[in-house]
Parts: sequence; C-alpha cells; structure tokens
Amino acid sequence: MINDRDFFVIEPAEDALLNDIFDNNHDLYLEIGSGKGEFISRYPISHPEWNFIGFEMSEKRIRNCLRKLNVEKNQNVRLIQRFVDARIASWFTKASISGVFIQHPDPWPKRRHHRRRLIQQDFLDALAEVLKHGAQVQISTDHEEYANWILEEFLQNSNFTSLQDDPIQMHPNLDEHIVTWFEEVQKRQGFNPHFMLFERI
Repeated sequence: MINDRDFFVIEPAEDALLNDIFDNNHDLYLEIGSGKGEFISRYPISHPEWNFIGFEMSEKRIRNCLRKLNVEKNQNVRLIQRFVDARIASWFTKASISGVFIQHPDPWPKRRHHRRRLIQQDFLDALAEVLKHGAQVQISTDHEEYANWILEEFLQNSNFTSLQDDPIQMHPNLDEHIVTWFEEVQKRQGFNPHFMLFERI
C-alpha cells in the first residue's frame, strides 16, 4: 500500500528544478501557502488535466494538508515544505507556470514587519520570470491594508495587470471558490475577504 506522505511530499534539493516532478506535460499551477489543505485537496479534483504544487513552510501544515489529500483522487497534487520568496525564479524554468493561487498570505500588519510580506517587487519580478504570458495570479486576503498594498505592488510592476474592473473585489474571482478554514474563521469575526486577480503580460 502506498504511503500518502511518500506520494505527496517531495523533498527536492534547493537547486533542483521542479518542473519534472510530474511525469506528464500537463499545465503546472502553484498554491503558495496551502494552510490546512482545503484548496489543494479539492480544487485540483475538478481539473485533472492540470498539475498542482502546494508550498507550505511548517511541518504541521503539511500534515494538515495530508489529512485531506487522497492518493486516488489527488493524483495531480504534490506538496513541498519550503519558504517561498524571490528564489522561486530558480526553482522553475522560465515561462513554465500556468497560474498561481495565494490565499490569505501573512499580512505582517506591524509597519516594522512589512519587509517580511510576500508581495514585494523582487518577488513579483521573480514570479514573472516563471509565469507563462497570460498566466493568472489569484490572491485573497481579509486584511484591508494588505489588500491595498498588494494592489499597489502589482500595479507598480510592469509585468502584471489587473483583470478586474474593481481591482479589489468582495466576491470570489473563481467560479468554483473553495472556502478555506481561515476564511471561514475570519468571516465569523467580521473580516470579509478581498479578492484580486492579476495577469502576466
């Protein structure tokens, strides 16, 4: 019997290219920050023609994802325990990623911690290198100030454009929106998510 962890969790060398994790040429999508695994376990089932890599930093969150993943249903999913930043440009071949999902990234609300935020110009430049032209980046956050920060960073970067008339929307930009555990908890506390959708140009 196959061990779920052995199937899903990949431990590549830091300098290894990740494009060949799957033994097919399907489009490759990334989820940066898979949390408790709601999205990475459910959304790929609707898209068996795509491959998905979920990135998470902590072992605890990797285990949370594994509890929801099923070897039979999630053949197109792999997980990597790794901190994501501008180094992403060295992990994939250029213009090889078809889309990225980022759900509720840490807002690091204190001003002195803003430099720790994922969405910065160096990260966006690196992300642009590995994205195909026309690839979409879908982001959600319930932190209003961070939503405005994210929008400003993307609009300042010549590699991206917003695909929404209202760049920050209060309704999902995915037809098959997956409500994550974190989104549900925050909404109960009165913090509604903002949704943004950008395209690599």
